[in-house]
Amino acid sequence: MAGHAVSGAASVGPGLDARLAVPDRLDVALTAAPGEIVAVIGPNGAGKSTLVRALAGLVPATGHALLDGTDLLTLPVRERRVGLVFQDKMLFPHLTARANVAFGPRSRGVSRRTAEAAAQDWLDRLGIGDLAGRKPRQLSGGQAQRVAIARALAADPRLLLLDEPMAGLDVSVATALRLELARHLRDYDGVTLLVTHDAIDALTIATRVLVVDAGRVAQFGTPLEVAQQPATDHVARLVGLNVLRDGERFRAFSPTAVNVDLHEPDGSARNRWPGRIAAASPHGAALRLVVHAVGGQELIADVTPAAAAELGLVPGREVWLSVKETSVRSYVAAPT
Repeated sequence: MAGHAVSGAASVGPGLDARLAVPDRLDVALTAAPGEIVAVIGPNGAGKSTLVRALAGLVPATGHALLDGTDLLTLPVRERRVGLVFQDKMLFPHLTARANVAFGPRSRGVSRRTAEAAAQDWLDRLGIGDLAGRKPRQLSGGQAQRVAIARALAADPRLLLLDEPMAGLDVSVATALRLELARHLRDYDGVTLLVTHDAIDALTIATRVLVVDAGRVAQFGTPLEVAQQPATDHVARLVGLNVLRDGERFRAFSPTAVNVDLHEPDGSARNRWPGRIAAASPHGAALRLVVHAVGGQELIADVTPAAAAELGLVPGREVWLSVKETSVRSYVAAPT
């Protein structure tokens, strides 16, 4: 099986030690200690959701998934002590918010009164206690996602699986939910896997980042390690870097270090590429260009709006990009 568990978490005992395979879709190994928050990132179709669903028992998988020493793959889904939050909430439409959250404790035999009291407590903690009597159709997207998170946590899971919980939400709502979620996860002593497409989640909430590409582990490290030394094009774009690979060595440089000219530059920069502008969009105070360079490399460059107007930098324009060697950082990616 490809991929190896990394150091930093015990391979037996408390926490998660998983080696999972789903034919033609997933072949991944990871470990996480109690209290760890692992962000799972990668391009669409990389296997992120398959990993989450395999751990939850929703997708058949081979291998093992030891959670606090017990193999989840040997247990029925309802006995796995796994909390799951999907992007689409999946709340029970006929139940109130309180009843949705109380469902987990009730399914484990907790009395209605105790389960509803616990549910109300979780809704209060997530700032929507006054909405306990509403049904899902009466809630906004952000409110419904808070109910879904409360429902997952109220079940007292040892493994919390969050599959893009902020996707599809308004930016301000997602920001507020991110802060709320981070606050609760700081006090959670189980293992959390957070599938996300947002670099903010990976770099601010997570304690480690698992990069999945084509169903396999491409990188597994701290947010700082992954941000400074991305091992895939997807992660490079996520953190806003250009990364070129030459065998086992990577060369990274910022979009702000890229010079854009209409003709081949005469300067000292030995890193230069002809190409065509594929896209141009605002990026803070700059205009970010995506350039398809000759040879198939996709590069990004940040230019001022004034320079873009002066040079006519619009999609379809042929340009030359160049970067001084002093602006390029070389590294060898850490083994997975």
